[in-house]
Amino acid sequence: MRPAPRALLLLLLCLPLPARALPPLADIHVHFKWNQEEVTPAGEAIRILLANNIALALVIGTPAEHALKLQQLAPQRILPIWSPYREPGDWSTWAFDKSVLERARHALASGRWYGIGELHLISGFTPAWETPVISGLIELAIEHAVPVLLHTEYSETRHLGALCRSHPELKIIWAHAGAVLTPGQVAEVMGSCPGVWTELSARDPWRYVNNPITGGDGRLLPEWRQLLESYPDRFLVGSDPVWPVERLDSWDQADTGWQQYGRFVGFHRAWLKALPPEMEEKLRLTNALRLFGKEAITQQ
Repeated sequence: MRPAPRALLLLLLCLPLPARALPPLADIHVHFKWNQEEVTPAGEAIRILLANNIALALVIGTPAEHALKLQQLAPQRILPIWSPYREPGDWSTWAFDKSVLERARHALASGRWYGIGELHLISGFTPAWETPVISGLIELAIEHAVPVLLHTEYSETRHLGALCRSHPELKIIWAHAGAVLTPGQVAEVMGSCPGVWTELSARDPWRYVNNPITGGDGRLLPEWRQLLESYPDRFLVGSDPVWPVERLDSWDQADTGWQQYGRFVGFHRAWLKALPPEMEEKLRLTNALRLFGKEAITQQ
């Protein structure tokens, strides 16, 4: 059976190019987990980043120390952020774990971490941000001047809006542009919260499929392009190499997300190319460099 025209077009758009033909890109949402390492060892993960000319990768380890394995191999490219997650179910229980704050305090004091996250704030699982563990992590992030990577899974913006307005000095990296939210809802948060940087990982044809940012031609939908044009200095891109997406983490099943890395990043490169050059460069690289205080990076 021949692939449908739209599926074929997306496949062609996302085919990897030789690294030398690719401009450097900052990937602001990368996982390296216990059940990924058995499929993709640390050295292979670095090879994949190099093949895709990833100049900067913000890496979330599960457990947190897994991110340091990548940093040891490519210290100029890898920015590890500290995660409280040590086991699969921690994404839904971390906010109740009293040990989180002491572990975070010790980790950040080491100076080895560039942020905190990914923290899942999920309706029905996570308590209000004013509770001790969540508010304590926020205060630690402010104290150490590092951003927090937040995954919010709400159908409205009230909770995140209240959190960011209550902590104007906090830098928030908002995962997946709110996951299920519309451009209008994302604009509502960004307009009222100058400390929110929004990243677009997993907003691709394979994950949040009911909330696309691009059309069948691979270009940004008009309402999304208008949003990015309104805040060109605060949008970022990322791969979120997690696969398959139809199940949660499991100790007895491998995560093959790194094997899909090229198409995840290729999707973003495709729509970025249709933007004006200055704006394209900001979203692809320089916004991330500015957020983390890094010097300009030339193509490697």
